[in-house]
Amino acid sequence: MKNLKIVMTAFVVGLGLLSFTTKDDHKTTDKNMNVSSVKGYEVGDEATDFRLKNIDGKMVSLSDFKSAKGFIVIFTCNHCPYAKKYEDRIIELDKKYKAQGYPVIAINPNDPNVQPEDGYQQMIERAKQKGFTFPYLVDEGQKIYPQYGATKTPHVFVLKKENGKNIVKYIGAIDNNYDNPDDVSEYYVQDAVNALIKGETVKTSKTVAIGCTIKVKK
Repeated sequence: MKNLKIVMTAFVVGLGLLSFTTKDDHKTTDKNMNVSSVKGYEVGDEATDFRLKNIDGKMVSLSDFKSAKGFIVIFTCNHCPYAKKYEDRIIELDKKYKAQGYPVIAINPNDPNVQPEDGYQQMIERAKQKGFTFPYLVDEGQKIYPQYGATKTPHVFVLKKENGKNIVKYIGAIDNNYDNPDDVSEYYVQDAVNALIKGETVKTSKTVAIGCTIKVKK
């Protein structure tokens, strides 16, 4: 019996050490992956303005859009398969809601040294190829995406102007089927913007963004 107790005690201690090692490894991984440690905004927070370079070479800020009632801010890029799948839907969102006061503002957060396909010249070419109807800004120095808390491309933040402030009303995915727009059953961004236009509360204010991880400078 005494030997059995010794064996059981050793087993429990071993499990404890294994658990500790596993947790510590997980923490180390998160620390090394800068994106995973990003906190960013929650629904209801005020989003600060930014000033980023557009594909036409001009600097763009949210404050430039005087008549806007809010914004559909989308962190996206050139190379990501998920982002590519959503490009046409992002264009449609801009066409549908820009006239109603909610223009799309696209931001590329990726470091081009890590992912060359997301370089500035490549952004210009991609926008021309797809016929982007919205600003496509580059987050030089990767200073804006951490403020927002973006972790994926695409990652959406719907903002509403309230008393001169841009208040976050929705965070997450565009819809619930990145692969096929014909199979979408939940239109998260559309539903959020439609509710804001009607003066209603956004029912689904946060979802999990599905896409590629943001490519952080090494």
